[in-house]
Amino acid sequence: MHISFWDLFWIFLFFASLQPWIKQRMTENGRIRLMRAFEKKRGSRLITLIHRQEAWSFLGFAFAKYINIDDSEAILRAIRMTPENMPIDLVLHTPGGLVLAAEQIAFALVKHPSPVTVFVPHYAMSGGTFIALAADKIVMDGNAVLGPVDPQLGEYPAASIVKVRNEKPVEAIDDRTLILADVAQKALDQVRYTVRRILLSKGYPEEKANWIADVLSSGYWTHDYPLTYEKAEVLGLPVDKEFPPEIHQLMELYPQPGQKKASVNYIPVPYRPPNEDHNGKNA
Repeated sequence: MHISFWDLFWIFLFFASLQPWIKQRMTENGRIRLMRAFEKKRGSRLITLIHRQEAWSFLGFAFAKYINIDDSEAILRAIRMTPENMPIDLVLHTPGGLVLAAEQIAFALVKHPSPVTVFVPHYAMSGGTFIALAADKIVMDGNAVLGPVDPQLGEYPAASIVKVRNEKPVEAIDDRTLILADVAQKALDQVRYTVRRILLSKGYPEEKANWIADVLSSGYWTHDYPLTYEKAEVLGLPVDKEFPPEIHQLMELYPQPGQKKASVNYIPVPYRPPNEDHNGKNA
């Protein structure tokens, strides 16, 4: 049988078109294998919340992913599918995002009866730190950072807007700024109250919970200020630096994406409690 140049060309084009799909499937299968091995090792449910900078841009502006309602829905679903006596491990790699979504995730973790451990391989800023506060233990890589959780109103920190209102005569402030200052004060009070609630629910003494909530939510630092392991330790957060190598291996399977992919991954089946056999009876 004679095979022409064009036959070879179309065969090559066919296999070349399959390559991205095959590569994606291999990467996803590698994630599942590694996640399952980690879960078996720790007897836990592993959930990942990983946001990567998208590789495409519009008019020169790159698009980034942030914590959103889709993320909170997926994580809440994963928590519901986890038995009450099974620990939860959460990998956080995010610049932050929507306060509502981060708050929903945090309180769902607080309500989970078994220990919750958050792993921060690189950074968990803003809403990511908000979620981390709900953990019983925050395991940080030696170079990883957390960040303040003070609210932002558009491009401005809420604390700075309130400061303008407090330092200028009311007659010298336009109506729009006064309205923004009113909203900013509400946002500051709400975030501080929520952080305090999370910390108290985790067993922090009231005085310590109030102090941490003030420091993290009041605009004491700029919003992108990095809180290293040492600084988090000084704050009294339950940090640990014995970082498992499996999490770094897992991060390598989340390369910079060329298209939109799911931020949250977990094995989508309900888990039996650890002390039950396959027939549903207690072991």
